[in-house]
Amino acid sequence: MKKEKVYIVLSDTSSIVSKLIKLCTKKRYNHVSISFDSQLLEVYSFGRKKVGNPFSGGFVREDMKRGLFKDADCVIYSLTVTERQLEKLKRYIFAMERSKEIYRYHFLGLFGFLVNKPIQRKDAYFCSQFVATILKKSQVIDFDKPLALIAPHDFQGLTQLDLVYEGKLNTYFQDDRGEISMTLPSIFV
Repeated sequence: MKKEKVYIVLSDTSSIVSKLIKLCTKKRYNHVSISFDSQLLEVYSFGRKKVGNPFSGGFVREDMKRGLFKDADCVIYSLTVTERQLEKLKRYIFAMERSKEIYRYHFLGLFGFLVNKPIQRKDAYFCSQFVATILKKSQVIDFDKPLALIAPHDFQGLTQLDLVYEGKLNTYFQDDRGEISMTLPSIFV
C-alpha cells in the first residue's frame, strides 16, 4: 500500500494571545496546524478568522506566509499515513471547510484545559483539539488522554512524527532568489 505524508506545524506567532497562552503552558509552541503538502499551501486549524481580532475564531485555512505567521517560529513534522487515512483526513477537513460558518473556536475548552477538565461543545474546537480529533477519527493516531486536553506540545512527544524543520517559518519558504521552496536546516543537508 502506498504511503503518503501530512505535516504537523507547531508555531509561536508572538501575538498577545500567544504570549498569554505561553505564560500558562510554559511551552515554546502554542498553536498547531495540519497540512497536506510540504510547501504548506493547504494548512488547516482552529484560530483567528481575522488577523486583528483574536476573539473571532473558528475553522480556518491558514496562510503561512502572511499575517501572524509571517515572522513566526515553528517546528514542522511529517507524519506518514496510508492512502486511505489521507482520504479520510481530507474528507473530514473538506467537509468542515464547506460548513466552516457553523464551527467556533472553543474558548471555554481552553479554560477546561487549564484546569485539566475536558469541556466538550458541539462544533467547537481549539487548535490542538481539532488536529487530534481528525487524526483520531481518521484512525491515524489514538491519543491516550481526552482530546479536549491535548496541547500543541503533546504532538512533539509523538513517536509517529518525523522532524522536518525548526526555525523561522519565513526561512522555510525562501531560497536565495526569494522564490518559494522548502529549505531544510543544515543538519539535513
